[in-house]
Parts: sequence; structure tokens; C-alpha cells
Amino acid sequence: MIKYDAVTISGSPSPLSKSGALGEYARNFLEYAGLRTRGINVRDLPAQDLFDGNIESDPIQYSRGLIQSARAVVVLTPIYKSSYSGLLKTFIDLLPNDALAGKVVLPIALGVTSAQLVSVDYALKPVLAALGARDIIGGIYAQESLIEWTEEKRLLLDDELKLSLHSNLRALADVVLA
Repeated sequence: MIKYDAVTISGSPSPLSKSGALGEYARNFLEYAGLRTRGINVRDLPAQDLFDGNIESDPIQYSRGLIQSARAVVVLTPIYKSSYSGLLKTFIDLLPNDALAGKVVLPIALGVTSAQLVSVDYALKPVLAALGARDIIGGIYAQESLIEWTEEKRLLLDDELKLSLHSNLRALADVVLA
């Protein structure tokens, strides 16, 4: 298996999701910074394997291996009812308890209202720490209204969000490259 410096994990169940597109944006940024990246879209893993908790299936094993070999992980999720997606939760449950041990992790969450801002600190970061994350870089909560789709199905980010995203991704890349 090829080793990657950074792996993104998108926990959105939607095939055309803003969080998934942000994962692609993050990978492009990190590759430009000199990192080798790979993305995992949990929705693309076999539903039956996720539902059954089948950690022996090839796609689940491959995804676990990508995470294990990476030095950094970016976790992206939509926020539903003040928590990360159930799809992401299902995938996280299939990871070993130390899956993020020694890794730099950046959580990115997208929600509808500013009231969901606390979900990064109170829902997502604790589970990442429980998986052994060495260093959780900041974290980003973005309201979906700050992200638009262009006619070409590309993301158009609010300037402040773009600055925050670049700052957090640069910090992650600096730690990995150090």
C-alpha cells in the first residue's frame, strides 16, 4: 500500500455534499503544500459492511490501512442535531481504539446555524481524542451559507472561511513537514 502523508475522511451521506467537496479542496491545498494525500468517502464504502461492522472486508481494511499509514487526518462532516453524521459514527466504530494515535488531526464540520458551532468541541473533538489523536489542530465550523456551488459544481468559499481553512491546513502541513 502506498503511504500517504494526509488522509481526508468525509462522513457525508450525500454524493454532492459541501463537506465532501471541502475534503477535495483540503487535499488539493495539502498536495500543493507538498503532501501526498488520499480521500475516504465513507458513503462509498459497502453499506452492508458498515452496517454489519465487518472490519474484515477489503474496502474497510483498505480504509483502515490508509488511516494507519498517514501522519495526518482531516475529518469532515455535516452536523445533524448538533453532532457529526451517523455515517461517520458508523465508520469510526470500525476503527481501532488507537487509530489516530500519533497523528495530527483537523476536524471540519458544516452546519446550518451558528448554534451548532459547539458541536466541533463537544461532539467531534472528544471522539477524535478518544481515538488517540496526538494533536488536534484548531478545528473549523462553517455555516453552509458561507459556501456556494458555482454553475460548474465548484465551491465558492466566503473569504473569512477560506482564510480560516488555509490557516488550519497550513498548520497541519507544517507539523507533518517538520
